[in-house]
Formats: sequence, C-alpha cells, structure tokens
Amino acid sequence: MKTIASPIPGYTYGTSEAAQSPISIAELEQLKRSVGFTTEDERYIRMAGEVLDGQTKELVETWRGAIAQRPHLARHSKDPEGKPIPRYSEASGLRFQQWILDTCLRPWDQDWLNYQQEIALRHTALKKNATDGVSSTPHIPLRDVIAFTAVMNETVRPFLAAKGHSGEEIEKMHSAWRKSVQLQIALWAQPYCSSALAPDEW
Repeated sequence: MKTIASPIPGYTYGTSEAAQSPISIAELEQLKRSVGFTTEDERYIRMAGEVLDGQTKELVETWRGAIAQRPHLARHSKDPEGKPIPRYSEASGLRFQQWILDTCLRPWDQDWLNYQQEIALRHTALKKNATDGVSSTPHIPLRDVIAFTAVMNETVRPFLAAKGHSGEEIEKMHSAWRKSVQLQIALWAQPYCSSALAPDEW
C-alpha cells in the first residue's frame, strides 16, 4: 500500500495505537448493502485510487480552499485567537491526503474499520487536538462533517476526469467514491451517537 509520505505524523493505521471499532465486519457488510456498494463499485473505487494517486495534494488544497471560504469551518484548524497553526495544518494535511488513498485502495478489513473509528474520534473532543498536541477548537460538529461531504463529492469529479478515462468510467468512479464517503460518514457518526463518547457535539 502506497503512502504519500514517510512517516506521516500521527498516522496510526494498522497499529495498536488506533482505536478499536465497536462496529463488526458483519455490520460493515450491512452498511455496504445499505449504501448500495457493489462488487462493481469495488473495482471502480480502486480505479479512482489509481487516478487520484499523484493528485492528492491538489485535491486536499481544493477542499481546504473551500473550507477557508467558510470561517465557521476554518476555525477548527486555528488556535483560540484565530491564528493558523502551521504544523497542525501540515500534519493533518498529509493524513487527509493519505485518507484519499486509504478510501480507494485499502481492503475494507478490521484495520480499515478500526481506523474509521480513529478518524471519527479525532473529530470529537476525545481526540481532536491530542494527536498533534495543539490548542484549537475542542471538536468539529457532526453536522458540519456531514454537510461538507457534499462539497468534497462535487469537487472530486474533475480530478477523476484528469487522466483520460471515458465518461462512463468517470461516472462509475464518481458513484463509487460517493457511496464510499457516505458509508464512512455513517461510521464516523458512531461516537457522536454514543452518550459515553461524544454527546452534545452535533
């Protein structure tokens, strides 16, 4: 599995440092059926990963540019005085790039499922600032995590079209990507829905 840098600060995929998911593989399979993720989608999400490999930096910069235009989102990467935290942005940006490849190219096994829980917790007050040892907003509201995926799903399409694939292939890659992200959002909602983990962070 390719990584976009070595090491990636705070990237704990497949290690004992990552959270353990409370969601079973059987429940993951049910979620795949719920979102309509098929064996064809598996093929096209891998194709999307091959297409996006080498474009991850530009894609993350596109998403961050959109975030910068929304101050209520941009504040989550700044300190309490509203100043940028360069090392936080750099480290989280590398992890964001790697997430693109992990979304497309990793097998959806227990390690993948565990890291979805880790990502989720890093949006909540339980782990948001702990990974990089910074002082910023305590959590990112679930409503914004869910809502911003619409921007991510729309803006990824030109990147999927960047390497000369047919219109049908682009559409199928885009569909597989959207389903995958929707499924991950469902997984990320788990700690927000737990009274023991991140209540009142909607």
